[in-house]
Amino acid sequence: MSPNLKSGAAVGALLLSAISAQAQEKQDQQKLTLERVFASPDLSGSQPRALKLSPDGKLVTLLKPRADEKERLDLWAVDTSTGAERMLVDSKKTGSGAELSEAEKMQRERDRSVAGSSGIVSYDWAPDGKSILVPVDGDLYLAALDGRVTRLTDTPDGELNGVVSPKGGFVSFVRGGDFFVQPVGGTARQLTQGSSDTVSWGVAEFVAQEEMDRRTGYWWSPDDRLIAVARVDEGPVGTVTRTAIGGEGTKVYTQRYPAAGTANALVDLYVMKPEGGEQVKVDLGAERDIYLARVDWSKDGKTLYVQRESRDQKTLDLLAVDPATGRSRVILTEKAKSWINLSNNFTPLKDGSFLWWSERTGHGHLYHVRAGKWTALTSGDWEVRDVVGVDEGRGIVYFTGNRETPLEQQLYAAPLAKAGPIRQLTATGWWNDAVMDRAASRIVVARSNVNQPRQVYLADSAGRQLNWLSENAIKGDHPYAPYLASHVKTTFGTIKAADGSTLYTRIMTPPLEAGKRYPVFMLHYGGPGAGRQVTNSWSSPIYQYLVDRGWIVFAVDNRGTPDRGKAFEDQIYRAMGTVEVEDQLKGVEWLKAQPYVDAGRIATYGWSYGGYMSLKLLEKAPGVFSAAVAGAPVTKWELYDTHYTERYLGRPQEKPSAYPASGAVDEAVKIKDPLLLIHGMSDDNVVFDNSTALMAKMQGGAVPFEMMVYPGQTHRVGGPGISVHLWRTIEDFLARERTGPGK
Repeated sequence: MSPNLKSGAAVGALLLSAISAQAQEKQDQQKLTLERVFASPDLSGSQPRALKLSPDGKLVTLLKPRADEKERLDLWAVDTSTGAERMLVDSKKTGSGAELSEAEKMQRERDRSVAGSSGIVSYDWAPDGKSILVPVDGDLYLAALDGRVTRLTDTPDGELNGVVSPKGGFVSFVRGGDFFVQPVGGTARQLTQGSSDTVSWGVAEFVAQEEMDRRTGYWWSPDDRLIAVARVDEGPVGTVTRTAIGGEGTKVYTQRYPAAGTANALVDLYVMKPEGGEQVKVDLGAERDIYLARVDWSKDGKTLYVQRESRDQKTLDLLAVDPATGRSRVILTEKAKSWINLSNNFTPLKDGSFLWWSERTGHGHLYHVRAGKWTALTSGDWEVRDVVGVDEGRGIVYFTGNRETPLEQQLYAAPLAKAGPIRQLTATGWWNDAVMDRAASRIVVARSNVNQPRQVYLADSAGRQLNWLSENAIKGDHPYAPYLASHVKTTFGTIKAADGSTLYTRIMTPPLEAGKRYPVFMLHYGGPGAGRQVTNSWSSPIYQYLVDRGWIVFAVDNRGTPDRGKAFEDQIYRAMGTVEVEDQLKGVEWLKAQPYVDAGRIATYGWSYGGYMSLKLLEKAPGVFSAAVAGAPVTKWELYDTHYTERYLGRPQEKPSAYPASGAVDEAVKIKDPLLLIHGMSDDNVVFDNSTALMAKMQGGAVPFEMMVYPGQTHRVGGPGISVHLWRTIEDFLARERTGPGK
């Protein structure tokens, strides 16, 4: 080769090297950072919440995060005919900025959909469609559609559970533990007396909010004539001293917390008129130790329906109550050998019949109950989840479910009167949620999958898309668009449990190089009722960040998790911490059989029940995991609340051995692998005592571990700065334990 050719080749090589370096630098610049994952605007783009159709169907209203402050929500409206959107209420221009009461803070904390959010977190349409009731900073405001906002209350106590009555004649709310009704344009009237530190009216007690998905304690009749109001007496409930340790000091709260096996609040129900006068006490039965599960009115307002659940949660009675006398009769009873899952699907119809959801066949399905006769509207080895709408004129019920696969949720329509063809109205390949207007003529569908963050569109009653309300496509200036090139495909699979059950898995891998083995970040929740990890829905970009850093991200939904039928879920009955652990270890077995997995670098992570699972996995399988992270774990089930814990373990008095066996403290001295324990120091759900009990046991056994606590943080540890710190702490811990990429 001539010198000139050598020189040209060298220049070419240098040029190619420079181009390659620039390309690599550009690629590196497009990889996610922790700071960007948690910064504003949200990487997932527009994430509207609390979607509702106006009474006339002309507007869709929603709560929308601010571009520069994703934790703060404002109220927006979208024109259903044009798609034009506008802000109705700016949370920064409305409200006093006053600190929320402790009651409202804790109420928000127990509603996971708004935990950590500020600004406007709820609203209620007036029935005439001309205004919207909006709570801001503890007071109530009435927002007109032209942007005018009128303040309705201005008190230091703050108002809870504000709504507009069904006919629009009144606004009602709870203040200082008492129930108030305010005629529109008039003065508020206090309807109850006798509230105290232990007695309150019109609010849901702790376990109703936290575990029963009941957020309110009062219910208007459809004609505005009557209100059913719960009276809650927490006097029998034991107290715990919750020390809310914050960065600027410590506050001590004496909190009524019904720990497993102890007394619950006493709940009574009264019927009253908005103008005051006589209050009629509802006959809930001779047994006082029960749960007020659900309350509904008949279409004509002449019957009050109450769902009464036994303390052991094996019996659910539907009561029909005469509101004039309070007399009740049982019209339906459900029984279970393990426990009954509550639902929100009871739907009274105009002819006096009703829709009912039951797992009597082993799967959750819909029934039309008329004069005591049950007609099954759905059936099969799949689950109906939520009734979305009913068109009685056309005889159609709309509901969500998972007929095709547990990985997805679809919207369906079925005949109302008898079993018939079930039509799928949403597209396969998505997890779909839906709301409808009262007439069931329009549908607002919110959908996502593993490759597309949440989209929202308007559809007609046949499911045909009319127009986008939020297309949120990852293109152009979408916040996630710069990182789309490195977004990896999620692969779903299945493995078999020891009993032959099918377990669904998901895995995300970085681009795999031949002969190279990668560390695994195995995430789990594993508990019943919620928290499934394996669904075809958009997930937090934190997992893509981990993949960008060289991790494989893996999850398996074990036996005990929901949406797979009662037999699948019931396997944890009085045996928490058994089959869940076995199934997660089956997932590890599968991972170790893959040629691209580094079997010596499998880390496991979980929060809440998932944190508990992290501990149980280390205790039951020493040496399997290179490290584990346990966030806000339950360690002693005796410290957790009645409704959740007794549902699965029974009362401690019934089988005393079930509690320590299912707990994570007694065997904590068996932990040999690196552990990072994390807890918020103001957690009122999984109280901090859970972690201190574990710490004391491990310290007494000379078992080393690491810990990070967060002053002022509750069960949800996060927010500006905090989220970055949390995940950097996890990363640094795994790096020290030679678990992460490149180790």
